[in-house]
Amino acid sequence: MQYEGVLNKMQTEWNHPISYYLTFKNSFININQILDRNIKIEFKGYECLNCGQAKKIFRQGFCYDCFMSSPAVGDWIMRPELSTAHLGIEDRDLNYESRVQLQPHIVYLAVASDVKVGVTRKTQVPTRWIDQGASKAIEIVEVPNRYLAGITEVALKDMFTDKTNWRKMLQNDILDVDLAKIRSDLKSKLPDEVQPYFESTNSELINIDYPVLEFPTKIKSLNLEKTPCYEGVLKGIKGQYLLFEDGTVFNIRTYEGYVVNISL
Repeated sequence: MQYEGVLNKMQTEWNHPISYYLTFKNSFININQILDRNIKIEFKGYECLNCGQAKKIFRQGFCYDCFMSSPAVGDWIMRPELSTAHLGIEDRDLNYESRVQLQPHIVYLAVASDVKVGVTRKTQVPTRWIDQGASKAIEIVEVPNRYLAGITEVALKDMFTDKTNWRKMLQNDILDVDLAKIRSDLKSKLPDEVQPYFESTNSELINIDYPVLEFPTKIKSLNLEKTPCYEGVLKGIKGQYLLFEDGTVFNIRTYEGYVVNISL
């Protein structure tokens, strides 16, 4: 069977293990169902996820012009402490920024390799943790806007990393820690305006299982522009990565906006 379309991040469904779907305009692939099968991936071109034009992808699935102009990729996306919609101040598009920033956000701890602190919209729990390949996660605080979440993350960055070691994550080299105990010790470290939200936040520890038959011991990343045609046996899915028998790993998120043909 053959599927052709524009790569976008895999959609997920909460199961044990997580269910993964690669969706195209007129079709989709249940990735879990093709484990242990041979897959061929061919790079065909580009299609910007914002404007839809066949322009080279710059970052996050956007062409250069869209990346520089779209409110969906403003600096506050990566640095939530830069959010200003709560002050009525526009970055690129105040209507868009208000919709995204002025809604409940979660500051959390997750373990995908080491203990990481992060921020996500409440509506993206647990999707955000799954996309990062976290094996377990716990909420620290739920706050009413992105700015408060951002300053909380900044206050905790000296204690925890804000990045995932993707190689350790894919090799299942995960730090064994008690997240609930770590969370309980954090209240005094939070900004004053955030502390009232600590006690009311759900503190349930979430464990996440992934459909992996075999973790790689040595890793090599598939670069579609250097290797426009790749073929291998799929052995697992974790985060937004496909894991192959020969140690090749393919980060779907990195290649959003790339047009591919997939043969099964």
